[in-house]
Amino acid sequence: MRMSAEERRESVVRAAMVEFARGGYRGTSTEAIARRVGVSQPYLFRLFPNKQAIFEAAAEHCMEETWRVFDRASEGLSGDAACDAMGEAYLGLVEDREQVMMQMQIYVSVFAAESAGDGDIGETARAGWSRLFARIEERIGDRATATEFMAHGMLINTLVALGYPFEHGLWSAFVDLSEKQKRARAEEG
Repeated sequence: MRMSAEERRESVVRAAMVEFARGGYRGTSTEAIARRVGVSQPYLFRLFPNKQAIFEAAAEHCMEETWRVFDRASEGLSGDAACDAMGEAYLGLVEDREQVMMQMQIYVSVFAAESAGDGDIGETARAGWSRLFARIEERIGDRATATEFMAHGMLINTLVALGYPFEHGLWSAFVDLSEKQKRARAEEG
């Protein structure tokens, strides 16, 4: 069964997320991405004009996937209930370490590219991150709470990136918070 160009493009983006999460923008070759997908490099460049376009598509996919998880978890909710639901969903999302590492690679890649005089990756990444923040803020309904939510997310990203197992004491505040949220919802329901 043959894949359409759009399906193949999507498989390239998913493979690129894995490769970039592991090796970063500079350390990932288009050859590795093509190999992971099972296509030739020339075919890869028929789908995307260059490596930067592949990275930008992978970064966009990463941000959009994060929002899809938040959106599903908090559908029909607002305020603290939405914040709690998205926070709990994020703890599930970060079990996919490559998803988190792709986020971290986006930040590092922007810095590296801009240090070398290339602002394109930064513009794309900032636009995606700004959209994600705006959606979270809209769902929660408060900028300060949305900011705190994102700050907790960065702490979670750091714990995952540094390889702290979920059993480590540094995770206990998140576990305690999750348990407190579940009790509060049970009392409301």
